[in-house]
Amino acid sequence: MKTCTILTMAFSAGLCLAGPALAETRVVILGTGTPVPDFQRAGPGMAVIHDGEAYVFDIGAGVVRRMIEAAQDKGIKELMPMNVKHLFISHLHSDHTIDFPELAATYWWRRDARIEAYGPVGLQAMTDGYYDMQAVDIHLRTSGNQPVQDPTMYQVGVHEISQDGIILDENGVTVEAFSVDHGDIHPAYGYKITTPDKTIVFSGDTTYSETLAEKAKGVDVLVHEVISEEGWKALEPNWQEYHHSSHTLTSELARIANEARPGTLVLTHILHYGAPIETARTEIEALYDGPVILANDLDEF
Repeated sequence: MKTCTILTMAFSAGLCLAGPALAETRVVILGTGTPVPDFQRAGPGMAVIHDGEAYVFDIGAGVVRRMIEAAQDKGIKELMPMNVKHLFISHLHSDHTIDFPELAATYWWRRDARIEAYGPVGLQAMTDGYYDMQAVDIHLRTSGNQPVQDPTMYQVGVHEISQDGIILDENGVTVEAFSVDHGDIHPAYGYKITTPDKTIVFSGDTTYSETLAEKAKGVDVLVHEVISEEGWKALEPNWQEYHHSSHTLTSELARIANEARPGTLVLTHILHYGAPIETARTEIEALYDGPVILANDLDEF
């Protein structure tokens, strides 16, 4: 297949370039849940697939199983755990990190490249804890007669984010970290991902954020956490205060969407309490006229 690109920036006339068409970037929602256990929804997680590589954002409970499901049932082989080389963590709450050791441990002896993990200060200590937890297993696999491609592949390359900005720029993909407000936990990050054909913003956990609204302007996909206001209003006052200090109400997310006008607004980490989960979408649709999707695990955009 040939592709024709019109270069208007450099030339006054169009220029046609022959070459293979780029595969479309895929956004796969790996988990849409919260700390509340739900067998139908894995913990928070998202993947961006580009040019044969998977870039995974957050890794809550059950996300590794969802990755395997996507690889086996949907043919997204980039998401087999031993193929994943890039992991980005928004913050160090357990519901966003609990599958980190499972990803690191799964079939590491078949890896040909280690996982490079990016996240807040504290990620190295978490990784060292994984090494301690798996010390016996690692020793048995590296000192016995088990075939191991590379005995160092159990190790994770840790990149603790020291400031906002571009933290990855390779193979046509840039990942930008920006600070968000998630109550008492500092730091917490959202991420903006840019590929040759798509822009995506992943909110992580956050209250209303002007920075996020600015980063999300005109993006193709905005994946954002949300609280149903109907459910939130039925909570005890102390829980209302806690959740509002850490998360984004539907009215606030509608405001962000009206400012940013993303191609698609995808709702995840869906807090709805006693209200029907659909209220998270209908409350936003009452205030925002763009496309809104209440995500399920393994939805793709």
